[in-house]
Amino acid sequence: MNENRGARDENNRGARDENNRGARDENNGDTEGVSESAARAARDLRVAFSRLGRRIREVSETEDLTPSQLSALTLLSKSGAATTSGLAATEGVRPQSMAATLAALDQHGLIARSPDPGDGRRQLVTLTEAGRERVEGTRQVRQEWLARAFHDRCTEAEWQTVIEAMAVLERLTRP
Repeated sequence: MNENRGARDENNRGARDENNRGARDENNGDTEGVSESAARAARDLRVAFSRLGRRIREVSETEDLTPSQLSALTLLSKSGAATTSGLAATEGVRPQSMAATLAALDQHGLIARSPDPGDGRRQLVTLTEAGRERVEGTRQVRQEWLARAFHDRCTEAEWQTVIEAMAVLERLTRP
């Protein structure tokens, strides 16, 4: 089976333009088989998203919550009631780590726990009104900052370029 996949991969590589094969950039040579321009786009995008993410987090003034806590709050606002283990699986962390995150959110009065009607041994976690307000307030502050930054620092043509690029980036998020 691996031999078939290997042959298929080789055929796919062979179908590419010679200029797009085997190029390496300064990323320690780990972009073999990827064009130099694709490797540069990936690197530049990663750096820009990292900087943008830091800047957006700075403007929302959430110093009393960690990124993990904010992520759990956001997840609860999107998915509704969930168990600790369900949240942990979605976030890709251990249940013990999620339990610690939820304990901190509980201390801030941002979540509530109630028995799971389907399994009384488990608890469902939901947002309190304060938790919902916190998520929405954070989201709104971040959205307003980003919209203002686009308005103040970019031209209409640049906004359109970003909108078009988002369609391309959205494709990268699909399996």
